[in-house]
Amino acid sequence: MTSAKSETPETLDQMIVRAAETTAASIRAARTAIAAVIFGQDEVIDRALITVLAGGHALLVGVPGLAKTKLVDTMGTVLGLEARRIQFTPDLMPSDILGAEVLEESAAGKRSFRFIRGPIFSQLLLADEINRASPRTQSALLQAMQEYHVTVAGTRHDVPRPFHVLATENPIEQEGTYPLPEAQLDRFLMQIDVSYPAREAERKILFDTTGVDETKPRAAMSVDDLIAAQRLVRRIPVGESVVEAILDLVRAARPGADADGPSKLIAWGPGPRASQALMLAVRARALLDGRLAPSIDDVLALAEPVLKHRMALTFGARADGETIEGVVARLKARIA
Repeated sequence: MTSAKSETPETLDQMIVRAAETTAASIRAARTAIAAVIFGQDEVIDRALITVLAGGHALLVGVPGLAKTKLVDTMGTVLGLEARRIQFTPDLMPSDILGAEVLEESAAGKRSFRFIRGPIFSQLLLADEINRASPRTQSALLQAMQEYHVTVAGTRHDVPRPFHVLATENPIEQEGTYPLPEAQLDRFLMQIDVSYPAREAERKILFDTTGVDETKPRAAMSVDDLIAAQRLVRRIPVGESVVEAILDLVRAARPGADADGPSKLIAWGPGPRASQALMLAVRARALLDGRLAPSIDDVLALAEPVLKHRMALTFGARADGETIEGVVARLKARIA
């Protein structure tokens, strides 16, 4: 009498590999769907997807007219997220973002307060031209971006999950803008600079957006798919060399880290939240590329967008023509 062979149970590592392959395919489909609508901004699309996969928030910086708002709208459709938009203006109030309590009277004459939720209660919040509003209004996002709830009249209200803020910002030199507080800048996992498209990409934009038919975004992932991908990102192993590269980079970007190095040019630098952001971002970048572990190349590729909004140069360094980008490049060269 012969007994049938029993199948070998799938190991945890095999399960992670299989889940990673399936998830990576879904993410690549999402990237393709976004790129079908947003032309010539492949790096911007990748960094925006990395931010969402890492569970964070992104600050998109660029002059008006570079499709920053369209990118966020497209991502909401492609990723299956409930999206809302807030147009930040100088007269915007915190209650316009969070919501407010209103006094209502029932048919029996009983009065009570009812909380009317503001647009922050969404899965993908587009904070359009965030630096057009006053710092007081900008700071209304702080609690939700870090703690995923807001407090109104002493009562806690949880925001939906997943929850991501993708904010667009005009260059600070433009009229009618306010600089974002350092505490708020630190809440953004990444600053994504949006530059002008290449000539061929702009040619494609002309034909696609001025004709009878315009390419529309299509859904490529569901909310459940995205949540599963975000959980998988946190399970991706990170080698000791990559961890050391992250620590070396972030710690070297603080004032006083090295008397003879670039740190002497830095007035204030990134805290531990930057290390956390870079750790998650390199995992997400690896998954986006279909790899099962991040490398030092991922650290170098994401160093600038993760660090630059968390640093400031000394007055002397700025007077000498130094830039944040230049300092970060020197820091990267030390670990490359």
